[in-house]
Amino acid sequence: MKTYKLFWTTHKWTGIILSIFFLSLSATGFMLLIKKKVDWIQPPTQKDAAGEPADFIGTQELFEIVFAQGHPDFRTMEDIDRVDFRPGKRVFKVRSEHHHAELQIGAVTGEVLSESWRPSDLLENIHDGSFYAGWIHEWVMPIVAIGLMFLVFSGLWLWIEPSVRKRRRKRRAAAKA
Repeated sequence: MKTYKLFWTTHKWTGIILSIFFLSLSATGFMLLIKKKVDWIQPPTQKDAAGEPADFIGTQELFEIVFAQGHPDFRTMEDIDRVDFRPGKRVFKVRSEHHHAELQIGAVTGEVLSESWRPSDLLENIHDGSFYAGWIHEWVMPIVAIGLMFLVFSGLWLWIEPSVRKRRRKRRAAAKA
């Protein structure tokens, strides 16, 4: 009985303490799951004019176009976090290191097809803990994951253990009779 009480108390307090993280993880996780369906979470990928790969602009021209926009989040190469290329839609998605900004540049025409803010990137940072601090992402979130596994296994044990104990009592009673 002492083991059961220890598991019950530990399970309860682990759940209470980690519930704040679980609420944040579930809310941001849900929004990340639906991000492709909701334009305000992640801007839709635009589509450029038809063209062959030989017609695509080069990276130097791409960066010249990006820097020519005068966008405060795209001033130098250090401001660019990544460039995603979508060949099917003939679009370069250039993401900023700052403020989750994104420019979509046509790979054929070189036109700016979209200039937007990406809340989905902010949601990802909140979801993985890096929004708050790097050490939360590296140290606290793994502890939260281990805590969730503990809650699952201890919850299963707390659910199964009473029926195991009941069967043992019945066996003992039958053996005495």
